[in-house]
Amino acid sequence: MKLWRPSACALWQGRDDRAEGDNALRLFQTIRRDEGFTPHAYPNDIALLGFECDEGVKRNLGRPGARQGPDILRGALANMASHTGHERLVDMGNIRAVAPELEQAQQALHDAVLRCHQAGMRTLVLGGGHETAFGHGSGVLDAWPEARIGIINLDAHLDLRSASRASSGTPFRQLAMQCKAQRRNFSYACIGASRAANTQALWDEAARLGVTVVEDLQVLNAFDEQVLPTLAASLAACDKLYLTIDLDVLTACEMPAVSAPAALGVPLGTLMRVVEPLCRSGKLQAVDLVEFSPPFDVQGVGAKTAARLAWQILYWWR
Repeated sequence: MKLWRPSACALWQGRDDRAEGDNALRLFQTIRRDEGFTPHAYPNDIALLGFECDEGVKRNLGRPGARQGPDILRGALANMASHTGHERLVDMGNIRAVAPELEQAQQALHDAVLRCHQAGMRTLVLGGGHETAFGHGSGVLDAWPEARIGIINLDAHLDLRSASRASSGTPFRQLAMQCKAQRRNFSYACIGASRAANTQALWDEAARLGVTVVEDLQVLNAFDEQVLPTLAASLAACDKLYLTIDLDVLTACEMPAVSAPAALGVPLGTLMRVVEPLCRSGKLQAVDLVEFSPPFDVQGVGAKTAARLAWQILYWWR
């Protein structure tokens, strides 16, 4: 595997409560680590992959630091309680970008994701900037060439930029181009988009590509009328779902550790209401959490928030 390395065993440690009972377990005690990248050994399990990259953030003129995200989030997850569903998690290591070679890293992530899905695994990827989404999403598309793939992005940004080279602002335009080349439908919904954070050119591009957009204010003020029908329609139109979560969709007080903290944002509790039906749908095939940037965290708040979101997804994932 190009650019791949196993995760460090030392990342997975925490409090040992087994004196209370055999089921008093935490994630560090139930996680399995793969040191040779052998996804065929774990059919029906969930592959945890890290993408150590912020080259896309740099190209998009954002604040770098997201390459540190995967291992910090492993540490934040390690001491959380392990309940039903968490035992399926297998740490499959990290893809590490070599600056400034973003495209090479995205291809390596694509190849790792493709192998995991071909082996029967699902994928949970920890970014990395939102350039993660092209490597992850393209791998899902290629793993399931006959399936209708739905893409739901929880994000303050549409990430449909037109640019001469890939960045954290281009992944869904790139996926749209891949869908066109493969003669398949580009089914993309962005929930939580900020009107203030996206130029009119991006809104026009979303309209041209037939993107479904639910703005942050609609999530906050018209959840039942705007969000629930969008989720239902997206699930009905797909065979398999790829969910990508840019953590800058959250409020800045809950998630300070991103390249572009949200002036408004969607609270974590509300975001959970979006995520739960997707996890329980039986169609969720792939998830990523991106843009977590440890250098900008405040007393570990961002790491705790992102880890709880990942923990909850694993708990609900059916």
